[in-house]
Amino acid sequence: MMMNKSLFLTYLYLLIYILLSSGVILYNKWVLSPKYFNFPFPITLTMIHMGFSGAVAFFLVRVFKVVTPVKMTFEIYATCVVPISAFFASSLWFGNTAYLHISVAFIQMLKALMPVATLIMAVLCGTDKLRWDVLLNMLLVSVGVVISSYGEIHFNVIGTLYQVTGIFAEALRLVLTQVLLQKKGLTLNPITSLYYIAPCSFAFLFVPCIEPLNFLVIGRTGAVTIRVAGVLKDWILIALSTVIFPESAITGLNIIGYAIALCGVVMYNYIKVRDVKASSQIPPETIIPERMINDDDNTRSSSAVDEEAPLMASSRLSHIASSQLTSRDA
Repeated sequence: MMMNKSLFLTYLYLLIYILLSSGVILYNKWVLSPKYFNFPFPITLTMIHMGFSGAVAFFLVRVFKVVTPVKMTFEIYATCVVPISAFFASSLWFGNTAYLHISVAFIQMLKALMPVATLIMAVLCGTDKLRWDVLLNMLLVSVGVVISSYGEIHFNVIGTLYQVTGIFAEALRLVLTQVLLQKKGLTLNPITSLYYIAPCSFAFLFVPCIEPLNFLVIGRTGAVTIRVAGVLKDWILIALSTVIFPESAITGLNIIGYAIALCGVVMYNYIKVRDVKASSQIPPETIIPERMINDDDNTRSSSAVDEEAPLMASSRLSHIASSQLTSRDA
């Protein structure tokens, strides 16, 4: 039976996403590492990424008219785009700096903390509630990461702190995207996201071309599928990094710890899918009165924050979740 064209494109985008994302990470490590290209300037490298992304987005929006820019006021830009860009730039900078100190394999293991960081930030910002089932999953993830860190041969405190800080900056950026943009009723498509945010991030980095593909993959597959693809990508990166970079040796304790953390991530994703499906089955008559009573409460109740998703308004993320996750499956 011939494969459906839409399904074929979905798998094709996932494959390209995994290849390019893995390639960028390995390339960044090669460029920044003192043992290889020896370009120890992570801020400059991140600025190049943002500058290139912003330039491409500008040509697509203003010159080739591929998409129409949204109505952007100074108030929205100052109160939404600027803080989101600041944390986006911070997460990229801290993440790139970590390559100077720790291996690619260990970085991918630490990234298992992303759901934990996102949950903490979401609870602090009031977009999610602390639940025992989710808390136990996050505890499992944390224990796994601690075990993996204990088994790291070349453990480096500075590099670990850089990576963990970058993870929390990215988590806060995701939550702010949900809180600020949705509150303003603003939805940015993949290209306009880069058009507005990349130049501002570039400016912050003054004191990556893979983002559009990330948006495209999420738009076709849903947030959970991209999480699963991200897990597959992490395993591929861990394996490739040990081959390409000899110093990235991993131990049995590394693998055990990461496997434990991965179990927690999988369980967390299952809970999020279950919640999305449950919310999509609520009768409309039970939802409409709540919106009439307090629209802001309905806005704040959305907790579909994606650990792996790039810059995207949560209203679009919710639409993707309701339309994609119910028919399909981090």
